[in-house]
Amino acid sequence: MIPFSVAGAAGTSSPTVPSDRAVLPERLGAVRATRPKSDGPNPTQSYTALSRVVRESGLLRRERGFYIALFSGLVLALAGTIAGMILLGDSWFQLLMAAALGIIFTQFAFLAHEASHRAVFASGPANDKAGRLLATSIGMSYAWWMNKHTRHHANPNRVGKDPDIEFDTISFTEESAAEQRGVIAWITRRQGYLFFPLLMFEGVNLHYISIRTLFAKRRIEGRALELSVIAARFAVYLGLVFWIMPFGMACAFLGVQLAVFGVYMGASFAPNHKGMPIVPADAKLDFFSKQVLTSRNISGGIWANALMGGLNYQIEHHLFPSMARPHLAKARQIVREHCRTTGTPYTETTLVRSYGIVIRYLNRVGLAARDPFDCPMVQRFRRV
Repeated sequence: MIPFSVAGAAGTSSPTVPSDRAVLPERLGAVRATRPKSDGPNPTQSYTALSRVVRESGLLRRERGFYIALFSGLVLALAGTIAGMILLGDSWFQLLMAAALGIIFTQFAFLAHEASHRAVFASGPANDKAGRLLATSIGMSYAWWMNKHTRHHANPNRVGKDPDIEFDTISFTEESAAEQRGVIAWITRRQGYLFFPLLMFEGVNLHYISIRTLFAKRRIEGRALELSVIAARFAVYLGLVFWIMPFGMACAFLGVQLAVFGVYMGASFAPNHKGMPIVPADAKLDFFSKQVLTSRNISGGIWANALMGGLNYQIEHHLFPSMARPHLAKARQIVREHCRTTGTPYTETTLVRSYGIVIRYLNRVGLAARDPFDCPMVQRFRRV
């Protein structure tokens, strides 16, 4: 989490810039060309002024009532789903319960994400305790998440520093795609079209990475607690599933739950930065430009906010990571107006269009994956 504390008020809107371009210098040059010269504030002063407006508008205050109500609602939904599982017994309608669990676990993950950003409680330790409990209760390591997500927020889409664009079955840069061989290269060349099918395995991947991290030979804060909670979670959860259902049905249940969890998580986080400019490792960017130019908002208002856990206001979240979810919509008005006056592109599009942008971007990057038949010598011998 980035330790910035700020908040915002109302304002007018500025033009949005839906885009699937991934070349930062072009957009950065356009921004510099439209910004005021010597008579305008420098980027640091500009962000300071924006932060002051946000803070004075009261948008950085905590909303514990909102999060208590949300947590209570999710606990009730979880209890209702478990009751439904017990009542259904040996029935293939259990797969509907599995899908419901996938959705509920993802919503708990959104809460853990907000706690990790100090958005729930005023106390840092209280947020950490809540975040660790929420994350481990769905089988994810809070320590792993904090390390990865902190680096992402510090340098979004920056080559060599943002772990979210490092290779992990999917290549996010042409250099990474060109390094792939064999079956992975075949996948990479089609990775845009395979993106959502691959997300069905992301739930398993998140559990695997979390456990692997906790067994790593280095100091990990809260290792024993996290391993204990995750072990208890899997023991209770798997025990309940295999006690209620026959073996085959139980396996199908777990497959559906993990697939829904993986797709929902990936479909919520991917639209925010994928297909936005990639920042070269040696680029010099101020904090405001770095966060705004690499982030994309998703339109949709209240429904998008509930569906994506506040991740739809990605620009505002990156500028003010400790802001509570209920304040992000008002902050968006202020930030859009600020971007308009400073000539900074503010990217916002619909959820469906964002997926199209992501798929096109990944397919374009994937073309760099080497095909063994691309070599002219190989092609020559194939024709003989």
